Amino acid sequence: MEKEIILETIGIKKSFMVGKGREITVLEDINLKIYSDEFVSILGQSGAGKSTLLRIIAGLVEPTEGQVLYKGVPLKKANAKIAVVFQSFALFPWFTVLENVKVGLVGIGLNEEEIHEKAIKAIDLVGLDGFEDAYPRELSGGMRQRVGIARALAVEPELLLMDEPFSALDVLTADNLRGDIIDLWKEGKMPAKAIVLVTHNIEEALSMSSRAVVLTHNPGKIKAEIPLELPYPRDRNSRDFKFLLDKIYTILIKSPEEIPFLLAAGRYQFLPHAKVGAIAGLIELVHDKGGRVDIYALSSELSMEVDDIFPLIEASVILDFGEVREGDFILTEKGKNWAEADTLEKKEIFKDSALQNVQLIKQIMQVLSTISKHRVSEEFFIDILKNHFTPEEAWNQLETAIDWGRYAELFAYDYDAGELYLEEPSTIDM
Repeated sequence: MEKEIILETIGIKKSFMVGKGREITVLEDINLKIYSDEFVSILGQSGAGKSTLLRIIAGLVEPTEGQVLYKGVPLKKANAKIAVVFQSFALFPWFTVLENVKVGLVGIGLNEEEIHEKAIKAIDLVGLDGFEDAYPRELSGGMRQRVGIARALAVEPELLLMDEPFSALDVLTADNLRGDIIDLWKEGKMPAKAIVLVTHNIEEALSMSSRAVVLTHNPGKIKAEIPLELPYPRDRNSRDFKFLLDKIYTILIKSPEEIPFLLAAGRYQFLPHAKVGAIAGLIELVHDKGGRVDIYALSSELSMEVDDIFPLIEASVILDFGEVREGDFILTEKGKNWAEADTLEKKEIFKDSALQNVQLIKQIMQVLSTISKHRVSEEFFIDILKNHFTPEEAWNQLETAIDWGRYAELFAYDYDAGELYLEEPSTIDM
């Protein structure tokens, strides 16, 4: 028998106006179905639009194009049967645990006795019985998040949405809470028919969900949907678990072959937020380990989250210092040469790579070489970047390009004047 479709997104696009006539697309062509008895994780790097998509699914944000169907009916606003657990605990500090949970039940047509009964049931479900009269200040972070989950479950939702619910917790507390949620889900005690979890933690997604939806960024698109057909409880050391980890790591990193295609399609190249010193540290570490490392093992060894290590790997791929294959990061010949070079040789290798592979740096050099004074305000480039990125991201992109360009001694930057300039214009060969 075919499973019931709880929620469906059809051609979802979300854009924001960031100035006069400037539109930035955060999500594009999102077509997704959430079925009953399904636990779905939405994965992606920072800027992929994961949280925006979750808010659209919840009816809290209206899409620019496309529609959301809840059980076949267009979703125009928030629905009581779709509950959300946010990253922040979002509790009222002057309310007790019981009163905080009751808040979610007000206004849905229940009398006081029914509200009390459902709130107590939800509190018991998440393991907080005995703390009904406690205030948030008396609770640990994990317990406060349990209150947030209890508040969401109290309305007995058909769809439970969770936006990075464990990211503010310490490792042990987060792991314990994940385990409790999975236990409730597998034992059929969870009132929700389906769960959608937004996370940047690949291991978390693999440990909990039955399907992973992987988003690219700039703009956010569905790049892959991966069934996670592993038995519970999941053994993180098993071969199948590690195989899926490697598969998702590989999918999340843009390959060198994708970049020309994106540029040809009119997509401005996105520079990962990675400083040269950090990129160098990664390349030298991998070189010392023989030129090839398992990304998951490396991130665990360095205690780095996806959003910390991926920019370094993606920057290395863009610069042709490394490639990702089967979940491993492998140095190219250029990457090996860069790791072994002395300081001056490193700068030359980096300069050649940047001029060859980085769209924004090539653009900066063309402008600086063309203008007679070889000096241009940063605002000139920010205005160009704002046509492709949000104002905040435009500054991030330029800061990265300035860091890379200064290291390669392609151009200099006057911080006080806010200007980029060529120090020795006559020696620049474009």
